[in-house]
Formats: sequence, C-alpha cells, structure tokens
Amino acid sequence: CIDEFDKMREQDRVAIHEAMEQQTISIAKAGITTVLNSRAAVLAAANPAFGAYDDSQELESNLDLATTILSRFDLIFILRDLRNEELDAQIARHVMGLHTHAGAHTAGADADASDEIPIETLQRYIHYCRTRCFPRLTESAAVVLQAHYVKFRTQMRALEKEGGGGIPVTVRQLEAIVRVSESLAKMELSQFATEEHVAEAIRIFTVSTIESAKSGGLTMEGHVDGEVQTCEKLIKNRVLVSHHMSQKVLIDELCKQGLSEKAAKTAINILVQRDEFRLEKQNKYLKRLR
Repeated sequence: CIDEFDKMREQDRVAIHEAMEQQTISIAKAGITTVLNSRAAVLAAANPAFGAYDDSQELESNLDLATTILSRFDLIFILRDLRNEELDAQIARHVMGLHTHAGAHTAGADADASDEIPIETLQRYIHYCRTRCFPRLTESAAVVLQAHYVKFRTQMRALEKEGGGGIPVTVRQLEAIVRVSESLAKMELSQFATEEHVAEAIRIFTVSTIESAKSGGLTMEGHVDGEVQTCEKLIKNRVLVSHHMSQKVLIDELCKQGLSEKAAKTAINILVQRDEFRLEKQNKYLKRLR
C-alpha cells in the first residue's frame, strides 16, 4: 500500500515501472546483479493537485501523475467528497460511535459480530487462496472476453472518427481484465475463471477506469492526439540540445500559435517521460537532453 502517491519522487516513480509492468525488480548493488520476482499487488492513493477535486477541470489537471504510471494500474477509481447532508450525517454518526462506544459491547453489537469472519481465519483463507489456487480462463470465457475487447475497440474507434475523443483500450487493459477475472475466481477457490467472472471483471473495469477516463478526459498510454504531437515538434524546434528555456514562456508561445495550454503541458510531460527533456529549478525551466 502506498499513501500520498502523488508526492513520490520522480526517480522512485520511474523505478516502480518495472515492478508494475513486468513483475520483476532488477538489483545491481555491492557487486550483485540479479532480477527478483515481484509478487505483491500495489494499492495506491493520491490526492488532487490543488487539495480538492475541481469538477470544472479535467482529470489530468486534477492529478499530478504521468500517464505512463497511471496506465500501469489495472483499476482506477475517483473518490470525490460530495456534499450530501444525509451521507455527511451517516459518516458523522459512525465516527462519533467509534469514540463514544469504544470497548462497549451491546446485544446488537454481539449479534453483528457473530456474522463477521475472524481476522485470523480470513488471513489463513487468503493465504490458502494465494498459495493453492491458480485459476485459468475457460475457453468460453476467453471467447467472451475476446469478443468484448474487439467490440469495445470498434466503438472507441468510431467515437474517435466522430471527434468524440474515444478512449483507447490496448492489450495492457485486456491483461488487466484477465487478472481481475482470475482474482475473482481465486476468491471462490475455483480452478477456472468462467464467463460470470469475466462479466464481473468487465463491469468493474468499466465503472472504474473507463468511467474515470470519460468523466475527466484521462489519456491512457498509447493515445496521443494530433495537437499534442504538433506541440512536441514545435518544442523540439524551439529548444536546442543542452539549452534551457522557461516552461511558462514556452507554453505561452505555443498558446499564441493557436494550441491549447493542456496540449502543451501534456507534450512537455511526454517529452520528460521519454528522457528527451528534463525539468529543472523547481520545474520552472525545461532543458533538452537529446
């Protein structure tokens, strides 16, 4: 579990790419060079860039995270603090109950506790699932997933042609759905991931990552629009190798040429991720490396 993921240093974010993408960790220290297997799942939480989620801004403006790292998560959920009087009252009652009834056991509490699974039993069950159960997709489930993948890509391609900004679904997202399907089967100690597991995995993926992308304009890796590509070319023509330039001045120049500020910032972010440029002096200046 990683809290404050948005505050992780840039070099640490780059280092975690290999573990999340290839499930391996390369070590080269004290004369030892080896590759270890990474068998841990990553659950990360990040805060909005401005302290609170701004519905008037797109998702990329609210999250100070690169597309390359976001695309490595199987599921992405947006949790917003909505102002709802009924929900606020319910949360307040729960928090106050933890303090006012701490250590107290009422008849109702005992009845509720009887339906709960003891932590030790749950831990042993999870350990058993992880070490003894290795489900695989059935042929029928694989056919359903394949058909859905082709259908979804066709729909997104049609949206792009209509100018609707379709959301690309690549093999990486397909593998994510497969992992979720197998995880659902593993929870049931099933040796096979069936069509029901695939359907539930698709539903979870749709209401999480796809809805997050639709609601905020999240750009997944592998999808770069023409305006961003134009910004990349202009930035490379404007800044020579080993030279510096103010990021603000560069963005202003691109905006004067009719390009959007969002496209300019996205292009800069992509160039930095490719190690073609580097941000210096508190991210105020941009230096071209190659």
